[in-house]
Amino acid sequence: MKSRIAAIVVLASLAVGARGQTPGPNAAVKTTTVPLDRLNEQQARNVKTEWVTYKGRKGLRVIDTAPPDVADGIQLVILNKTEFRDGTIEIELTGEPSPTAKSTAPRGFVGVAFRVNLDAAKDVAKYECFYLRPTNGRADDQVRRNHSTQYISHPDFPWFRLRKEFPEKYESYADVVPGEWTKLKIEVHGDKARLYVQGAPQPALVVNDLKQAQGKIALWVGTETIAHFANLRVSQ
Repeated sequence: MKSRIAAIVVLASLAVGARGQTPGPNAAVKTTTVPLDRLNEQQARNVKTEWVTYKGRKGLRVIDTAPPDVADGIQLVILNKTEFRDGTIEIELTGEPSPTAKSTAPRGFVGVAFRVNLDAAKDVAKYECFYLRPTNGRADDQVRRNHSTQYISHPDFPWFRLRKEFPEKYESYADVVPGEWTKLKIEVHGDKARLYVQGAPQPALVVNDLKQAQGKIALWVGTETIAHFANLRVSQ
């Protein structure tokens, strides 16, 4: 009788312990395809959007329309029905400078923001972001090539602050081409994130100090950019 009671106690303690464990890497992961053609489920901030076919692929065209007095970094298409903390974001995108670009160094800035929180009344957004500078990918200048990918945390850590205070830490090289479809994968866990480009087995950029905790996912473009986005999948 005593041995039977002891066995029951042991089994009960094991069950309680199992319930208290943090889900491991093999925990169930749900992958969702996020439709980009539902414009009524998006917040377009300082951009123009339209559903188009571009180079044989259907996708969302996003064009920067921000006036000069708008702070750089608020050119976003926020996807209202997303909520993201940790997981994987996969997408195909293109970016190229607008033909009407007036700056001396347009880059075709394009990327994905995550953990986005927007104060619409103040037009202020906080988010993490990985983006590309497609015109840098095959530049003759090696320094420009080294700046093909970029991490930022808006608004406190823009690219110029990170480049000045932490040279080369938040930028890297990737073989990207303006106006051509490029696959991105972003893996996020806690304060760590990795950016993969064009299906490469190793990340192009690793970040170990994310600042934001949770929020929406957004399509991101920079100044004087025409971009396209397609096939967004989120696993978490």
